[in-house]
Amino acid sequence: MANQKPPKEDFSLKETSPNISGRRVSTGPMTAFDLVEHMQYLYVRVVKARGLPAIADPYVELKLGNYRAITRPMVKNPNPEWNQVFAFSKDRIQVVSVEILVKDKAVVAEGGDHRTIGKFAFALVEAPARVPPDSPLAPQWYMLEDKNKARIGGELMLSFWIGTQADEAFPEAWHADVAAVSGDGVSSTRSKVYLSPRLWYMRVNVIQAQDLVLKDKNKKTPEFFVKAQFGNLILRSGVSPNKTVNPTWNEDLMFVVAEPFDDPLVVSVEEKLNNNKEESMGRIVVPLGDVAKRNDAAAAAPKWYNLGMVEVAAGVQKEVKFASKVQMRVSLDGGYHVLDEPAHSTSDLRPTAKILWKPPIGVLELGILNATGLSPMKPKNQVDAYCVAKYGMKWVRTRTVVDSSSPKWNEQYTWEVYDPCTVITIGVFDNGNLQDKAAMDLNIGKVKIRLSTLETDRIYTHSYPLVALQPSGVKKMGEIQLAVRFSCPNMLNLLQLYSQPLLPKMHYVLPLSIYQLASLRHQAALILWLRLSRAEPPLRKEVVDCMLDATAHLWSFRRGKANFDRIIKLFDGLVALFKWFDQIRKWTNPLASALVYITFVFVLCQPGLTIAAAFLCLSFRGALNYRKRPRQIAHIDTELSHAYDVHPEDLDEEFDSFPSKKTGDVLKRRYDRLRGIAGRIQAVLGDIATQGERMQSLLSWRDPRATALFVIFCLIVGIVFCVVPAWWLALFAGTYVMRPPYWRINIPTFPQNFLRRMPAKSDSIL
Repeated sequence: MANQKPPKEDFSLKETSPNISGRRVSTGPMTAFDLVEHMQYLYVRVVKARGLPAIADPYVELKLGNYRAITRPMVKNPNPEWNQVFAFSKDRIQVVSVEILVKDKAVVAEGGDHRTIGKFAFALVEAPARVPPDSPLAPQWYMLEDKNKARIGGELMLSFWIGTQADEAFPEAWHADVAAVSGDGVSSTRSKVYLSPRLWYMRVNVIQAQDLVLKDKNKKTPEFFVKAQFGNLILRSGVSPNKTVNPTWNEDLMFVVAEPFDDPLVVSVEEKLNNNKEESMGRIVVPLGDVAKRNDAAAAAPKWYNLGMVEVAAGVQKEVKFASKVQMRVSLDGGYHVLDEPAHSTSDLRPTAKILWKPPIGVLELGILNATGLSPMKPKNQVDAYCVAKYGMKWVRTRTVVDSSSPKWNEQYTWEVYDPCTVITIGVFDNGNLQDKAAMDLNIGKVKIRLSTLETDRIYTHSYPLVALQPSGVKKMGEIQLAVRFSCPNMLNLLQLYSQPLLPKMHYVLPLSIYQLASLRHQAALILWLRLSRAEPPLRKEVVDCMLDATAHLWSFRRGKANFDRIIKLFDGLVALFKWFDQIRKWTNPLASALVYITFVFVLCQPGLTIAAAFLCLSFRGALNYRKRPRQIAHIDTELSHAYDVHPEDLDEEFDSFPSKKTGDVLKRRYDRLRGIAGRIQAVLGDIATQGERMQSLLSWRDPRATALFVIFCLIVGIVFCVVPAWWLALFAGTYVMRPPYWRINIPTFPQNFLRRMPAKSDSIL
């Protein structure tokens, strides 16, 4: 009994029925905040005061039973302006009146409290109800009274009302549940919307250099290479094959840059010396504002740049120009989509150049309702949870619910959708910045939803388990309840996308290598973190890395086994077919064997009907599978991910950093090299499995629109084969395959585009 494994946790997806107004039948996007439960708040906006004593340092204090909120103090200002909003959850208010005190921070009265200048009170029933899109309530002047209810000379301008989380004052309001948070930590509890900067691929094509000046005139085979620097990133070219003072390279160095372009491009020509050192032959500084932008595959015009040297004279740096030159093509390639996420779970497929963007085809609405049973991530067993959702260039962050393992957010957000074959990512994090700025925001769990698996205009309300893989094994960290709706006003525009390439045409006309894409993706993630960390409140590096799956390319023995099993499972059908034919051949069932033999004779006599019958069978099978179509969103599959039977040694390897922290330099180098190779093998295995699963998904109704198109296509093809002679179709197919190169295009064909858009089980791999 001691060796028995603990019972497996329930990681299944559960359908819920929250009290949201959007669950009624709809034909498209409805009123804002119809995917969340309405939460009522008492809002109090303190604007300003006038006529206060000139010697006072006034601030305003609000009292609602046990709740207490204060504004920032104003030093020696008789007419202070605060313009602060406070929000109190109506469910927690247990008093009938609200007391507002204007106090003087500079004077301490009896009891250790600050002196009260004046006060004002109102009954809770007097607060008017306000629902957007009503205009904001106009603030009014209210006379202040002393403790004997006698009027004093000062007045306070404020407004108060009953509203919901749909109110525009909600994101910036001070909430009563963050009363335990002080200082700058309050700003990190507010909900915010972030926009990613527009990312570009910058191509530096180094062609050649002329008349380089050698320090050692007697050196006959100098070795030159080019070093390009943008910001903190440095890329190097290979050594020129012709070892002369006029070297040539014709090599591309690729960078990811973000608007606005703050840093210039610095290119230098370096000489490789014998003692593993390098010496600069000169450099050039290229402002990115002078770099041409291109949207197609046409090469940028080559340009000669004069190399200069930096000399220090009398403590002053001076640029010294001389006759050496370097020829380069520098361009900002806007025809690519800058990949910052794994290719199988990207949330945006648009090219960088806005002129190439097409109109949106739909709207994605996400309601983040609540979470239950969140596991504590801090030593004090306290959970300060918030959510981050990322789709396209828009990141959203909910407010932080302090000290609650079952937080309620009820916040709704909207995105424009340009392609249905994209994925939205929702992560739950524990806020570590409330008291300690050096602490990390730990990830509690993550959810991914592929839009193409959603039926249009249907509201999906499910409770998603938050699955985390830890060094001790897989663990359920809680559950999060979401409401999702994908609306599309024009179904024809949506279906048309299934025949188009998944990525912009530049990725096929002028493709980038696998190594370039891996390096560029790392650069893009780093730039996004640097830009988003400058917002207030910032999105920290650990949050950005988690949302972008920054470690997805690293080797994991567990994921390798999972991908291998996916491939093996694809051949289960062939194995079953072989076993069935073996039984037929052995006449285990005489009736079935006789029918198969008669069918075989019929195919030989009527070969033209064979293909038609096959397509008609596929169409019929797809129509039958409609009743068994998935009704829930695909989520993490712990069995598919080998999360339970993983060996502790494999977990130790998976959670080891890259490069490894293991001791021994030789072992470390060999181990990291093995992990790098195995990571690429793992990616290939995953790609093979994905292609096979996409074939299976043609009839699975996982993507209802794609399966419907395929079923209709099979039906039409079957009818065509019944009417048109087979040799005509064979002639057309042979002519198409053997068509001259002049009539070919460099982008994938319709079947390839359609198949690449099919969903696969890669979305369910942990």
